[in-house]
Parts: sequence; structure tokens; C-alpha cells
Amino acid sequence: MVSHLYLGVVILAIFASTVTYADIDVVCEKDSVKIKWKISAELVPFAARLFLGSCMVSHLNVLPTGEGEAQFDYTFAECKFKKLIKGKHIKYQNELTYRPQAKTKPASFVYPIECVQKRPETWIPPFLNPGSGVSAGRGGLVIHMSLLNEQLTGVAETNVIPLGSFMPIWAAVEQKSHQPLLLLMEQCVAASTPELQPGSQVYPIINNKGCLLESKRGNSMFLPRYHSSAIILYLQSFKFNLGEEVYIHCKLVVWDPEVFNEGKKACHYVKESGSWELLDDPFQSSLCSCCDSTCKSRSRRGLEWESHDQSRTHSVLGPLIIVEHNNKPVGSSVSQDVLV
Repeated sequence: MVSHLYLGVVILAIFASTVTYADIDVVCEKDSVKIKWKISAELVPFAARLFLGSCMVSHLNVLPTGEGEAQFDYTFAECKFKKLIKGKHIKYQNELTYRPQAKTKPASFVYPIECVQKRPETWIPPFLNPGSGVSAGRGGLVIHMSLLNEQLTGVAETNVIPLGSFMPIWAAVEQKSHQPLLLLMEQCVAASTPELQPGSQVYPIINNKGCLLESKRGNSMFLPRYHSSAIILYLQSFKFNLGEEVYIHCKLVVWDPEVFNEGKKACHYVKESGSWELLDDPFQSSLCSCCDSTCKSRSRRGLEWESHDQSRTHSVLGPLIIVEHNNKPVGSSVSQDVLV
């Protein structure tokens, strides 16, 4: 026990004297990464303590100088890489570490690794599945709506949302043999019940024919689209029915992707510019100027939803539970219920 501890201290001391000269070369490829880490001669015997995420060194070359070249050659599916989707880019993140002691102990050296790729134009998230909730709307349209995880790579595994964190809400209409379709969130409210009734307690999220009210009150926004037939509402959780069940009710509208007007739009407020912006064409953001007043064809007051037609669907997501950070109940999986 004592000898092991002493050995760890010695290795720490050796590394502290050589880490300043760390020479790390990273080559990002389409599905993998190649890393060469030049280490001092003193560290060569301890190369097994170098890691890329959860992976050990793939190969170690001992140079004529006695120094070593630790090589890591792995795909992004290995070593516990984190995959993040940000706008038009995909990021793969991990860390190079040196751990002179057991993995349960903190690493003595950490070097961040990040590979950034442009998202393919045809890329579609892999979470489209019947478990996300499906409804066949009129006209043969099939609508999906789900709560995503933080990385936007799949459906969320819990329905417990810490107050102030983001809950990405994804909705999509299947193209199938239809002409190009544009999906819009015309109106969304949070409610304490899975069905809207005259006495239901509600919290408005999107109103006025596509104006994201929460983008002005908080930091919510619409994320850039990967396809016109899908939309992601990056919604910051708010104080509503804390600790109890919350259901997100949305009126989804399918429209012509080439035509926008005050009644068919997706607008969010950009605090930096102090103005409303049209998600799909910022140059037409003047259509959002009515968000602070009344936009055309505004739906009736209260909880009355307009009559359904071939392009409109009422969708419900939940139950969700928004909690204070110091009060997290045990969560269950999220269920999605889409009503026509």
C-alpha cells in the first residue's frame, strides 16, 4: 500500500517535470481520429497510464533518443467520445489524460480533443422511431414529436428537467411522396393536464401565429433546421407547476416552404439585436414585427384551438417534471402522445 503510494508520487514528479514539453499532434478524419503524443524517456515505462477517454494507447514507438511516441487510433464510436450537434456542425469531444494512479483518482494531466465536421446536408437525426410518438394526420401526413437529450442525438432518457436547463423539443412531418413540406409551431402552451380544458392551468410558450414568447422572457430559441420538414424548439425550462406533471401542447402546421407571411412563420427574439428574427429567412424578419402586437389570423382567445384541416395537428408531449436543482424526484421515461 505504502509502496504503491510512493510509486504514484514518483510518477507524478516525473510527469510534472516533462509535461511542459508535451508534443501532441491530432489528425481528425471522417469517422475517426489519429493522435501522436510524444513523451519523455522517463514516461515511456508508464505509457499504459496514458488514455484517450476510456481507451489505452494503440501503439508505442520508442525513438532512438529514448523518447516515446504514443499513438491513439480510434473511431468516434469508441473511447466514449461525446457527439454534439451545433447548428451546421457536428463536434466530437474527448480528453487525453495521464493517470499515474487508479482511474478513480483525478488525472494529473488533461488535454482536450475536439474534432469538428460540417454536418452533411442530407443528415437526419437517428431518433426517428415509432417510440417517439406517431400520428397519421389528415391527408396522409405522419407527425413525430419528441423530447431530445442534451446532445440532440436521440430521445431523452428521463422526463425530469432541472429548472433553467434546456429541453429540446423536436417535431417533424414525414415527407414520403409529398412535395417539400415546411413544419411550423403555430402555438404552444404548457399545461398541467394531458388534455386542454376550460379550467386547465396553462403557460404560453408560442403564440401569435409562431412567435416564441419564451425567447423574449428567457433564452429559448429555434435551432437552425436540418430540413424544412422538421423543427427543434430549444426551450429553457421555466417555473410552472414545479415538481408536478407538465404537458406541452403544440399546434403544428404544415405549409409551403417557399411562402412566409404573418400567419405562417417561426420567429424568435434575438436579445443581441433587440429584435425578432424569422428562423427560415432573416432577410424577411419584418414579418415578425407583429409579434409585439397582433399578427394576422390570430387564433381565438383562451384555450379554443382552430378547427383541424389537412395541414394542422394538435400534438401533446409529456409528462415532463420541472424541478429545482436541489429537489430532483426519480424520473420516468418520457411518453409522447400525438392527437389529431
